[in-house]
Amino acid sequence: MENADPRGHALGSDSEVGRLRTVMLHRPGDELRRLTPRNSDQLLFDGLPWVDRAQEEHDGFAEVLRERGVEVLLLGDLLVETIERSGAARMQGIAAAVSARRLGHHLAQELTGHLRTLAPRDLASVLTAGMTFDELPESPAAARSSLVRRMHHGVEFAIDPLPNLLFTRDSSFWIGARFAITSLALPARSRETSLTDLIYAHHPRFRGARRAYESHSAPVEGGDVLLLAPGVVAVGVGERTTPAGAEALARSLFDDELAHTVLAVPIEQRRASMHLDTVCTMVDVDAVVMYPAIQDTLSAFTIRRTGGRGEHPSVTGPAPFVTAAAEAMGIEKLRVIDTGLDAVTAEREQWDDGNNTLAVSPGVVVAYDRNVETNRRLRDSGIEVLTISGSELGSGRGGPRCMSCPVARDPL
Repeated sequence: MENADPRGHALGSDSEVGRLRTVMLHRPGDELRRLTPRNSDQLLFDGLPWVDRAQEEHDGFAEVLRERGVEVLLLGDLLVETIERSGAARMQGIAAAVSARRLGHHLAQELTGHLRTLAPRDLASVLTAGMTFDELPESPAAARSSLVRRMHHGVEFAIDPLPNLLFTRDSSFWIGARFAITSLALPARSRETSLTDLIYAHHPRFRGARRAYESHSAPVEGGDVLLLAPGVVAVGVGERTTPAGAEALARSLFDDELAHTVLAVPIEQRRASMHLDTVCTMVDVDAVVMYPAIQDTLSAFTIRRTGGRGEHPSVTGPAPFVTAAAEAMGIEKLRVIDTGLDAVTAEREQWDDGNNTLAVSPGVVVAYDRNVETNRRLRDSGIEVLTISGSELGSGRGGPRCMSCPVARDPL
């Protein structure tokens, strides 16, 4: 059966909380070892993670999911398998990684030739962990004729590493039976989508899967996209996703009849609230966990499909988010579970991804164990919380939802 996992579950998702069947994660690797005090800000990490411990924590995350019957796909393995099977995928990955604008024509040409000779696993390592000028292959011709090579310091990157690849939610998401390739806003992350794209295009696991949306211009990131209910999508608009990106996504989803309502949700443009899912995630069919400081101020513009393909949608609002969401979802009220009444505790736990939970089924979520108050409030509200350690994983400011791309969920 095409477009299904080996157990027969159809690929795709129509919600945040339908029973999770298959998920794509990325086990952190050598790309995290590239982080230094000199480059961590540019590469969007707030600290230098202890990589071995981060891998242990990630393995624990994957095991919690497997114990609940979820099939875990690792992006690194998928990438190697794709390159092994497809010459076109190999070339696509190399072309995205090697920039003549950055390296100059001659050095870019030589590096491309070198990468073509690498074994699949070695090439996959370069595409994710990058390559310094010291690691470039010896080339007397390049040493003589490449000004770029002569002037760059050895530890500078000829190919940038992708430490944020850990957060697989952002570079793609599934809606209905289709996948969407996003457009990441910041230069440090822009190449991540090239790897996701080649996996979906060339790995046999995704044969027959169709695209829902693809943008190379207006930024849209998966962490800003919440599938509130079948046909209802919320899109955060802030630091990473622009109004133009949200509008383009809405029009595309309407044209493909994947949604009838999109809520554009303005969020504060700062590091602590970079995506909508850093302040709000679904934990049940009618419930969200939300940072209390925004509960009364979070608003939404409602975009509705008004006709057939190509018809202009209608835009109304803004209105309070919880009200607009409930109306679009066709429910009386959206339950809000906040992250604590004490303002200091709530702010600390929001910063530590207390709101960033991954639902494995209605009313069952994975969360970081350090957010004690948030997890207690979730449990008091009838939500089962499966905790994982994230002391090192969280240094890139992302929780269980950020680190997971659901590939197959049961429909609601």
